[in-house]
Amino acid sequence: QVRLVDTGGGLAQAGDSLRLSCKATGRTFSANARGWFRAAPGQDREFVAGIQKSAGSEYVAASVRGRFTIARDKNDTNTVYLQMDRLKPEDTAVYYCAAGYISQSFMLARPSSYHSWGQGTRVTVSS
Repeated sequence: QVRLVDTGGGLAQAGDSLRLSCKATGRTFSANARGWFRAAPGQDREFVAGIQKSAGSEYVAASVRGRFTIARDKNDTNTVYLQMDRLKPEDTAVYYCAAGYISQSFMLARPSSYHSWGQGTRVTVSS
Protein backbone atom coordinates (compact mmCIF):
# COMPACT_ATOMS: atom_id res chain seq x y z
CA GLN A 1 0.00 0.00 0.00
CA VAL A 2 0.89 3.63 -0.30
CA ARG A 3 1.16 5.68 2.85
CA LEU A 4 0.11 9.30 2.46
CA VAL A 5 0.77 12.17 4.82
CA ASP A 6 -1.09 15.37 4.05
CA THR A 7 -0.12 18.59 5.78
CA GLY A 8 -0.41 22.33 5.46
CA GLY A 9 -3.87 23.04 6.75
CA GLY A 10 -4.66 25.73 9.27
CA LEU A 11 -6.54 28.92 9.90
CA ALA A 12 -6.85 31.53 7.20
CA GLN A 13 -8.85 34.61 6.43
CA ALA A 14 -10.87 35.11 3.28
CA GLY A 15 -8.53 36.06 0.45
CA ASP A 16 -5.51 34.32 1.96
CA SER A 17 -3.53 31.48 0.41
CA LEU A 18 -2.54 28.09 1.76
CA ARG A 19 -0.54 25.26 0.24
CA LEU A 20 -1.29 21.68 1.18
CA SER A 21 1.32 18.98 0.73
CA CYS A 22 0.89 15.24 0.26
CA LYS A 23 3.92 13.02 0.66
CA ALA A 24 3.70 9.39 -0.49
CA THR A 25 5.88 6.55 0.75
CA GLY A 26 5.77 2.78 0.44
CA ARG A 27 4.55 1.10 -2.74
CA THR A 28 4.33 4.31 -4.71
CA PHE A 29 4.65 2.39 -7.99
CA SER A 30 1.10 1.10 -7.39
CA ALA A 31 -0.34 4.57 -7.96
CA ASN A 32 -0.16 6.70 -11.09
CA ALA A 33 -2.59 9.35 -9.96
CA ARG A 34 -3.14 11.59 -6.99
CA GLY A 35 -6.24 13.44 -5.93
CA TRP A 36 -7.39 15.97 -3.39
CA PHE A 37 -10.83 15.74 -1.85
CA ARG A 38 -12.50 17.71 0.90
CA ALA A 39 -15.28 17.10 3.36
CA ALA A 40 -17.13 19.97 4.99
CA PRO A 41 -19.01 19.28 8.23
CA GLY A 42 -22.07 17.20 7.51
CA GLN A 43 -21.30 16.87 3.81
CA ASP A 44 -20.01 14.11 1.56
CA ARG A 45 -16.46 14.00 0.36
CA GLU A 46 -16.03 16.30 -2.65
CA PHE A 47 -13.47 16.09 -5.43
CA VAL A 48 -11.18 19.13 -5.56
CA ALA A 49 -8.34 18.31 -7.95
CA GLY A 50 -6.47 15.40 -9.48
CA ILE A 51 -3.32 14.72 -11.44
CA GLN A 52 -2.11 11.78 -13.50
CA LYS A 53 1.60 11.10 -13.50
CA SER A 54 1.98 9.70 -17.01
CA ALA A 55 -0.33 12.10 -18.78
CA GLY A 56 0.88 15.07 -16.81
CA SER A 57 -2.66 16.33 -16.81
CA GLU A 58 -4.27 18.26 -14.01
CA TYR A 59 -7.98 18.44 -13.36
CA VAL A 60 -9.62 20.91 -11.02
CA ALA A 61 -13.25 20.98 -9.89
CA ALA A 62 -15.34 23.80 -11.29
CA SER A 63 -16.09 25.05 -7.78
CA VAL A 64 -12.43 25.98 -7.20
CA ARG A 65 -11.11 26.40 -10.71
CA GLY A 66 -9.10 29.57 -11.11
CA ARG A 67 -8.26 29.62 -7.40
CA PHE A 68 -6.78 26.17 -6.72
CA THR A 69 -4.04 24.37 -8.60
CA ILE A 70 -2.51 20.93 -8.20
CA ALA A 71 1.08 20.15 -9.04
CA ARG A 72 3.85 17.65 -8.38
CA ASP A 73 7.08 18.64 -6.73
CA LYS A 74 9.66 19.00 -9.51
CA ASN A 75 12.34 17.35 -7.39
CA ASP A 76 10.21 14.71 -5.69
CA THR A 77 7.48 13.12 -7.79
CA ASN A 78 6.06 11.45 -4.69
CA THR A 79 4.98 14.82 -3.30
CA VAL A 80 1.93 16.62 -4.63
CA TYR A 81 0.73 20.08 -3.68
CA LEU A 82 -2.63 21.79 -3.64
CA GLN A 83 -2.14 25.53 -3.92
CA MET A 84 -5.20 27.35 -2.67
CA ASP A 85 -5.49 31.05 -3.42
CA ARG A 86 -8.21 33.60 -2.70
CA LEU A 87 -9.70 31.35 -0.06
CA LYS A 88 -13.36 31.67 0.81
CA PRO A 89 -15.25 30.65 3.96
CA GLU A 90 -16.95 27.91 1.92
CA ASP A 91 -13.54 26.30 1.41
CA THR A 92 -13.59 25.33 5.08
CA ALA A 93 -13.26 21.55 5.24
CA VAL A 94 -10.96 18.67 6.01
CA TYR A 95 -8.81 18.06 2.95
CA TYR A 96 -7.67 14.56 2.06
CA CYS A 97 -4.99 13.41 -0.29
CA ALA A 98 -5.57 10.16 -2.17
CA ALA A 99 -3.55 7.85 -4.43
CA GLY A 100 -4.69 5.31 -6.97
CA TYR A 101 -4.00 3.62 -10.27
CA ILE A 102 -6.33 5.37 -12.69
CA SER A 103 -6.49 4.76 -16.42
CA GLN A 104 -9.20 7.19 -17.43
CA SER A 105 -9.09 10.85 -16.47
CA PHE A 106 -12.82 11.02 -15.74
CA MET A 107 -12.24 8.57 -12.90
CA LEU A 108 -10.09 11.07 -11.02
CA ALA A 109 -13.18 12.61 -9.46
CA ARG A 110 -14.44 9.33 -8.00
CA PRO A 111 -13.36 8.50 -4.44
CA SER A 112 -13.71 4.78 -5.27
CA SER A 113 -10.87 5.13 -7.81
CA TYR A 114 -8.32 5.56 -5.02
CA HIS A 115 -6.86 2.84 -2.83
CA SER A 116 -4.90 4.96 -0.35
CA TRP A 117 -5.87 8.02 1.65
CA GLY A 118 -4.12 10.50 3.89
CA GLN A 119 -5.32 11.28 7.39
CA GLY A 120 -6.68 14.66 6.37
CA THR A 121 -5.67 18.20 7.16
CA ARG A 122 -8.17 20.79 8.37
CA VAL A 123 -8.59 24.13 6.64
CA THR A 124 -10.68 26.82 8.30
CA VAL A 125 -11.35 30.07 6.49
CA SER A 126 -12.92 32.98 8.34
CA SER A 127 -14.69 35.89 6.71
